[in-house]
Order: sequence, then C-alpha cells, then structure tokens
Amino acid sequence: MPSALTGLFRYPIAQAPMAGGASCPPLAAAVSAAGGLGSLAAGYKTPEAMYEEIRQLRGLTDRPFGVNLFMPQPPTPYPLAVEVYGERLAGEVTRYATPLGDSGASVDDAYEAKLAILLDDPVPVVSFTFGCPTREVLDALARAGTRTVVTVTSPVEAQTAEWAGADALCVQGVEAGGHQGGFSNDPAEDGMGAAFGLLSLIALVRATVRIPVIAAGGLMRGAQIAAVLAAGASAAQLGTAFLVTPESGANALHKGAMTDPMFGRTELTRAFSGRPARGLVNRFIREHGPYAPAAYPQLHHLTSGLRKAAAQQGDPQGMALWAGQGHRLARELPAGQLVETLMAELDTARAALHAEVSGGEAR
Repeated sequence: MPSALTGLFRYPIAQAPMAGGASCPPLAAAVSAAGGLGSLAAGYKTPEAMYEEIRQLRGLTDRPFGVNLFMPQPPTPYPLAVEVYGERLAGEVTRYATPLGDSGASVDDAYEAKLAILLDDPVPVVSFTFGCPTREVLDALARAGTRTVVTVTSPVEAQTAEWAGADALCVQGVEAGGHQGGFSNDPAEDGMGAAFGLLSLIALVRATVRIPVIAAGGLMRGAQIAAVLAAGASAAQLGTAFLVTPESGANALHKGAMTDPMFGRTELTRAFSGRPARGLVNRFIREHGPYAPAAYPQLHHLTSGLRKAAAQQGDPQGMALWAGQGHRLARELPAGQLVETLMAELDTARAALHAEVSGGEAR
C-alpha cells in the first residue's frame, strides 16, 4: 500500500460509504475487522446522528474506518424546472398517499457542523463526495491525524484534488452504483453520457497525478480487483457487493432486487435526486427519468417521502434501487466472509496471471 494508506487496512478492499442506511456501523465494523476498510456515510444524516454512528462503530471495532461527507451544493439554476417536475409527480403522491417533500430544504448537508465534529474528535479517514474541500480543510484534517480521500470522475477533478492536498483519490468509473460522485452537476459535464469507464479512468488519472488511487465502479469479484490493481490502483472500493450482506442496513426489498430477474439492467438517472445515479431500472425511472432536471439535492428532498412510502408499502417500483453494473453477481455472504472470499479470488487471479505469463515466457 502507498504511504498515505500504509497501516490503515490489511487488504486492498474498501467498503463504499453508501448513504441512505446501507453503510451502518455493523457493516463497517465487520469489513474493518476482516482486514478491509469499513466506512460510514454521513450524507443525509444530522451531525448528531453521524456522531452517534461513529460512537457505535468504535464500540464494535478498534480497527481504522472512514466517514464520508457530502460537499455543499450551489443553489439550483432551474427552480422552475423543479416546480414543473413536482407537478409531474402528482400521480405518485396519489399512488403512495404521501405529500412531496420540501425542495427548498438545506443544500449544505450540515457540512460545517459535521466537519467540526470530525476535527474535534478525529477519525482515521474522511472522504468527500460531490466536490473537493479547500486546502485549509484538508490541511486541518491532516493536522488532526486524519487521512483524506476525494471522489473524482475525471483527470481534471483528480488534479484539482491533488493540488488541494488530498491524500488519496477514489476514482469512480461510470459502472458504479448510486450517485456519480464528481464535482459538477452540469448536464454538459456530468456522467449522463460523458463519464469514463473505470479502467480507462484509472490510466488517465495515474498519468495525471502522483497520489494513491482507490478504484470504484462495478467491482464484484476478486479477479476484477486484480485488474484494477494491475491498472495502477492501490485498493478497490466495493458498494453493491456489500449492500446485500446481512450486516448492511439496506432495505430487504433493495437487497432482493439485486439478483431478481425482474430487474435486468441498470441506468444512470436523475429521477430520484436530480443528480446522475445508477440504479436498477424500475417504473419510477422509466416514467420520470427523462424529465428530471439537474437539480440536486432539491429533487432528493422532493422525492424522499415517496421513496420511503414505496418501501413501507413493499413496492420496489417506486424505490431508488441503487446498484452497480455488476449487481447480478451479488452474494449474500456475511461481510467478513465476503472480504476473505474476495481476497482468495484475488490470490487465484494473480496466480493464474503469473502462470500464464511464465508459460508464455517459457514458450
């Protein structure tokens, strides 16, 4: 492992911080205890709830772990489009007998308050999504003994994060489930059509920056981890693979949908949040995705109640079923066992490659 990550975790496997409940303390603790890097997702939580989850996690393991923060977002330039989209959802309001949420709710996700807690009571790793912190913030975390990781989806973002002082990058390919974690939500720049595949992105980023890379996007098997390590990554980050574990806090309907033949493919959509996110294609995405404006987190707040009501009523067709492109390979193993299985597969893939190369040289 490179110097910025040395000693933090035994295996080159990180569990993605999945906002919305999946990345709970039991999951993060199980992954860290098994030798990977477990992570909590502070997104959409209050500062108090984040602090409580950190306290719980520390009670479950003494191994290093990470906490992920969402960067504050600018006001939407499309307020009228949000209003029109809300009118379009009138049928969903009737279907689930629940009102739309307040699209004018906070856009900063209590960033400053959460950051203050993490500076006052430091954790081993803090990662950032939807933007890059200032050098002052990253330097302050470094002085507190915290390593920092910034999520990037392009070489330009990678260079920005390196210049700002990040210790490492989470390089996210378009295959990844959930939100594309890049800096911009501009339709001309985001991942709805211009995003990079993971292997190409790793190569481009490695040619641009010198800090370590954690690869993310559609990774479900040890052989894929071997591929991204060979491409220049220092570790692999997996989300969907851990979402179906018993320790995950994801809704049971969400877990079951990963391997349900009814949900055959994934798609990038703004339907639920106003920002590109990859999920299993369901009725909500088909009916509303093409009309959703680039307005995050306004649409997230607008549809929050609908998504919760759909889950409570047992209807996956109205839920945000975030999933990476490899979702059909999900395995319902305990998280610690999954880490060990992935490492065994990684070792097998490395051995097979070594044998192939050695055989080729002999011939």
